[in-house]
Amino acid sequence: MDQIKTYEPDNSLRKGYGALIREIIAEIKDSRWLTYQLFKRDFFSMYKQSFIGILWIFIMPVMNVMVFVMLHNSGIFNFGTMSVPYPLFAISGIAFWQLFAVGITACSNSLSSAGDMIKRINFSKKSLVIAPVGRTLVSFLVQFILAGILCLRYQFVPHPSIVFVPVVVLFIVCLTLGVGFIAAILNAIVRDTGNLLTVLVTFLMYLTPVLYAKPKIGLLAGLTEFNPLHYLVSAGRDLILVGHIQEPFGFLAAAVFSVVLLFISLIIFHLTETRIAERI
Repeated sequence: MDQIKTYEPDNSLRKGYGALIREIIAEIKDSRWLTYQLFKRDFFSMYKQSFIGILWIFIMPVMNVMVFVMLHNSGIFNFGTMSVPYPLFAISGIAFWQLFAVGITACSNSLSSAGDMIKRINFSKKSLVIAPVGRTLVSFLVQFILAGILCLRYQFVPHPSIVFVPVVVLFIVCLTLGVGFIAAILNAIVRDTGNLLTVLVTFLMYLTPVLYAKPKIGLLAGLTEFNPLHYLVSAGRDLILVGHIQEPFGFLAAAVFSVVLLFISLIIFHLTETRIAERI
């Protein structure tokens, strides 16, 4: 008697969430080489045929700080009370902020910019979204060096708790990828998503106490209480400048939120990535 084979649409949810998560982790592990190659390609192409090159990583944060210094000196803007020199406060905050801001923009454009590659080759699309984060980590290290130079300039000795900064960086990366996987899918379907996200990230920077101290009263103070980026950026800066995290419960909540968001977005991306080529 002939055997009859029945082909059904791929439904990964039937495997259960445990098997689904193991499958995602195995796929990311197996795609390590591809992710690294994509990172190298993006990193070197970004500075290729650029006269200033990697110095742009220094120039942009310094210009942001100078703008706020001029606003403060003219009486338009008040930094708030600070126990350390403002340039050191601002540069250390920007370093952590740009991990998210630059990373989320790059992640959102990762699928739409690789349209031909996605249509012609069958590979894990997660590598396209993860690879840009490596570039932002390099930028973070360069800006961290800039913060170290400022410490020498102002004769400030960072606290020993600086050794825990990688933990904060890990949670910022989780939040970046958590938003990035969803943004990449949306931008592949509706190209306006990338432009809208760039505007929102710029606006969010001014709502987050990156270049100024946390407000104590007013609408902005209330919004800051529910902003996970505030707790993550402040935690990293506190470990360097203060020696301890000043809002530990807020940081813990933001860290848990970042990890949960990453798992949810990974599952959503994994279930939809087989159909991405149809939409690009």
